[in-house]
Amino acid sequence: MKKLLKIVGILLVVLILAAAAAATYVKTGLPDVGEAPIISVERTPERIERGKYLANHVAVCVDCHSTRDWTLFSAPLAAGNFGGGGEVFNRDMGFPGVFYARNITPYGIGKWTDGEVFRAITTGTSRDGTALFPIMPYRNYGQLDQEDIYSLIAYVRTLAPVKHDIAAPEYDFPVNILINTMPTKANLTQRPSETDQVAYGRYVATAASCVECHSKREKGEKVPGTEFGGGMEFIMPNGITTSANISPDKTNGIGTWTADAFVQRFKPYADSSYKPHKIAPNEMNTPMPWTMYAGMKESDLRAIFAYLQTVKPQSNKVVKFRPKLASAD
Repeated sequence: MKKLLKIVGILLVVLILAAAAAATYVKTGLPDVGEAPIISVERTPERIERGKYLANHVAVCVDCHSTRDWTLFSAPLAAGNFGGGGEVFNRDMGFPGVFYARNITPYGIGKWTDGEVFRAITTGTSRDGTALFPIMPYRNYGQLDQEDIYSLIAYVRTLAPVKHDIAAPEYDFPVNILINTMPTKANLTQRPSETDQVAYGRYVATAASCVECHSKREKGEKVPGTEFGGGMEFIMPNGITTSANISPDKTNGIGTWTADAFVQRFKPYADSSYKPHKIAPNEMNTPMPWTMYAGMKESDLRAIFAYLQTVKPQSNKVVKFRPKLASAD
C-alpha cells in the first residue's frame, strides 16, 4: 500500500510540474507569431483611398474603434472620437472579461512602426508582444491580401489624432491564461479577380467578417458548425437582439432571396436623406452598422451574396428580438 501511495504521489507531483510548465510556457512563450516585419508602407493616394473604403465600408475598423451612439438605430458613429477607441465589450454582453477597442489614431499608435501595426491586424499581437482578444477578427484579416493590409495602414496613418486614453483589458479565468494561445500566424492570400464572383465574394465576406456575428458564440468564441446560421445574442438596454441567419437555408435563411433583394437590404441606408431614428423603450436596436456597410460597392455586395449561396445551409430559426420585460411596480 505504501508503495502504491508513493507512486500516486510521484504521479501527482509530475502532473503538477507538467501543468506548471505548460502554464509558464503559455504565459511567457506565447503568442508565437514571429517578430513584427520591418516595413515602411508608402502612403500613395491609391492605397489611402482603398484603405478608406475598407476601413469604413468593408472591414469597418472605425465601427469599433470610435464611439457609437446607441440611442439611435444601428448606433451610428458619434461625433468627436473618430478612431479614438473606447467601445466596451464586457461580461454583460457575454464576453469573458472587459475589453476596450484601441485608439488607432496617431495619439494611440503614433509610435508604432508599420510592421507592428501590420502584425497586430493580421495576427492579434500588440506592439509589446501581448495577445489581443479576438473581438477584432484578426484571424480573418490574416487571410487577406498583403496589399489590402498596407492600404489599411496607409489610411489609418491619415486619421486626425484623438486624445483618448483607453483602459487596460480585464481577463476572466481561464482566459487570462488562454489569451496567449489565441493569436495565430498570418496566412495571407491574393485578392481574387472580381470576375470569379464566388471566390471574390468569399474574400470580401472574410474582410467584412460576416461569419463572426452571424454564427452562435460562447464566451466570445464562434461555435463551430453554426457558421452563417445566425444566433449570436447582443444584450442591449432594450432587450436581446439576435443576429440573422444568412445561410442559404430556404426556410430560415436567405435561400429564397435574390441578389437584388440582398443589395436592397443595404442600399436604403446609403441614401443621403436617411436619418437613424431614436430608439424607444423596448424597441429593437441592432449592432449591425447598416450605414457603414451601405457604402459598400454594389458589385461587392452581389459577390458576397453569390458566396453566401454556396455555404452550408443552417436550419437555425432566429427570434430577431426579445424585448426587456418591464419591471413590476
